[in-house]
Amino acid sequence: MGLPSGTVTFLFTDIEGSTSLWESAPDGMRAALERHDALVRNAINAHGGHVFSTGGDGLVAVFARAADAMASASQAQAALTAEAWPESAPVRVRMGVHTGEAIERGGDYFGPALNRAARLMAMGHGGQVLVSHATEQLIEESLATGLELVDLGEHRLRDLSRPERIFQLRAPGCDTQFPELRSLDAARTNLPVQLTSFIGREKDVKAVDALLGEHRMVTLTGVGGVGKTRLALQVAAEALDNFPDGVWLLELAPLGEPSRVVEALAAALSVEPIPGKTIEQAILDKVEGSRILLVLDNCEHLLDEARRVVRKLVRAAPRLVVLATSREPLGAPGEQVVPLRSLNSQSSVRLFAERAVAVDASFILGDADREQVTHLCRRLDGIPLAIELAAARVRMFSPAELAEHLDQRFRLLTGGRGAVERHHTLRAAIDWSYDMLAAGERAVFDRLSVFGADAHSPPRRRSVAATASTRSMSSRRCRA
Repeated sequence: MGLPSGTVTFLFTDIEGSTSLWESAPDGMRAALERHDALVRNAINAHGGHVFSTGGDGLVAVFARAADAMASASQAQAALTAEAWPESAPVRVRMGVHTGEAIERGGDYFGPALNRAARLMAMGHGGQVLVSHATEQLIEESLATGLELVDLGEHRLRDLSRPERIFQLRAPGCDTQFPELRSLDAARTNLPVQLTSFIGREKDVKAVDALLGEHRMVTLTGVGGVGKTRLALQVAAEALDNFPDGVWLLELAPLGEPSRVVEALAAALSVEPIPGKTIEQAILDKVEGSRILLVLDNCEHLLDEARRVVRKLVRAAPRLVVLATSREPLGAPGEQVVPLRSLNSQSSVRLFAERAVAVDASFILGDADREQVTHLCRRLDGIPLAIELAAARVRMFSPAELAEHLDQRFRLLTGGRGAVERHHTLRAAIDWSYDMLAAGERAVFDRLSVFGADAHSPPRRRSVAATASTRSMSSRRCRA
């Protein structure tokens, strides 16, 4: 039989603390990993599962039936618990089980369900099997004899979504007592809940996370609406384990004056005034010696003050790391700049489809519409904000009609998108930096921005990215 498709159940496994085990006992770990793979694969095969990926020191399997995934997980954990592991490589495996729709292509799977299963597993501890509410509902009446699901309550996963109800599998021969889950609720952070799923930036997350391990200052740059903030938040959530003193977000967009930055930073870090010291000195005392990740979001309109604060922080706290988002670099010493590109075609179409379903549950991306949506996303240059605003109009326009009216994009691409005013319309996103210029700077920019056409050719049609990039030049002050 081929791989299952449609609604499937994923089982993720991972050896807890494998990095340190490889460093301390590579030979023992090599033999232990081989034995681990044999035990887990045997349990997966015994219940009709298919191993289709080997990520890190674990396996990823898919099942047509949720009950089979549960039986496989319990058998694997019992075998792993009973195994006599060498003292140098005591293998403890955490597992996550989640059910949802996924796309199978070329022997691999794609979709939010896969990411959710992985993040569910990451919350657990060695010997523990965590199960999502979606899977629990499917097997509530068909759980094998001897197996039990214990309700652990609601927890926030590191995809920054709303809390998920989590269950723990109890099975004969397996451990039952574990520490608190590694969820966002247990972490020291103020990262906000995100109302939409994270799409299409998985490679970027890994790349930026790697940079945070090597540099003290990383800045994500790009045109308005390209997804800098969402990527920074996801990177920060994934990096929680690396920063025991917390991951803290400071949103600069609502601040109109440089003088408010320090005050807002104190609030984000929960710093109280200290008699005889300025609030800035109190902040520096608080972070000194701390292993903290500070996320500074939307720095472009407060570049000078953001640069000054960052320089003081990294000098006072050698273990503090800064992740910033801005339409242009801060210019701080040691800054690593990551220009963020638009989404590729596949991710753009997936983003459009998910956001369209959110506003119109009856929307189905069939073969007839896929070509039109692909063309639409290409015309929008893969900019997430523009794609989301277009998807919000599917209640009034079909994909073909949206593409047809795209020349009027500044009137077409409007709609609510949370509380961020500059994201309510495409024009607002592009004008954000332009509006920060002084009158003389605007005059220079306007003159530099004129695109002419000769009498024998029509005016040039400019893409969203070209318009946004040109307007974003204004944030570089246009000082010729």
